[in-house]
Amino acid sequence: MNIEVVVADYLNKQHGTDIVTLLNAYAEDPMGGGESLSSYTKENLVAQLAKLSYAFSLISYVGKEPAGLINCFYGFSTFSCKPLINIHDIVVLDTFRGYGISQLMLAEVERIAREKGCCKITLEVLEGNIAAQQAYLKYGFAGYELDPTLGKALFWQKSLEST
Repeated sequence: MNIEVVVADYLNKQHGTDIVTLLNAYAEDPMGGGESLSSYTKENLVAQLAKLSYAFSLISYVGKEPAGLINCFYGFSTFSCKPLINIHDIVVLDTFRGYGISQLMLAEVERIAREKGCCKITLEVLEGNIAAQQAYLKYGFAGYELDPTLGKALFWQKSLEST
C-alpha cells in the first residue's frame, strides 16, 4: 500500500476538492458534530485558507485516493517567545483507519514545526474520542498542565453568531 502525505496547494483544484471532501466527512462523523459543512463553507473554505499566510494543510493519499487531512495554523507562545503550530482538524476516513495514516501526518507536522523553529504543537480532542486520544498519546501528546494541583487546561469557546 502506497501512502503519501503532501502539503496541500490551495491553488490546486484537486487538492481543494480533496480538502473539502475530507473535512466534510469529518464534519458528518459524530466526532465532528454529525452534520455536513454548510454550502458557504464548502464553496469558500479553500479560497479563504489560501489567503492566510499562517495556515497549511496536509493531505494523505493511499494510491490516488484522499484518505486523511490535517489543517494547521501557526500561532505564537508568549511564554517561550517562539512560534507554535495548532492542529485544528484531523481526519482519516473510516476505510483507511488502522494503517498508521494519522501517525504519518503527525510526523510531517512535527517535521514542519521543527523546520520553522516552533516550540510545540497543540491540538484539541473530545473527551469521548478515545481512538483519537490513543493515537495522540502514541505520538507523544499529553494533557497540558502547569501544576498538577491546578489540573489540566480546558479548551473553551464562545460562538459568535452572524448578524
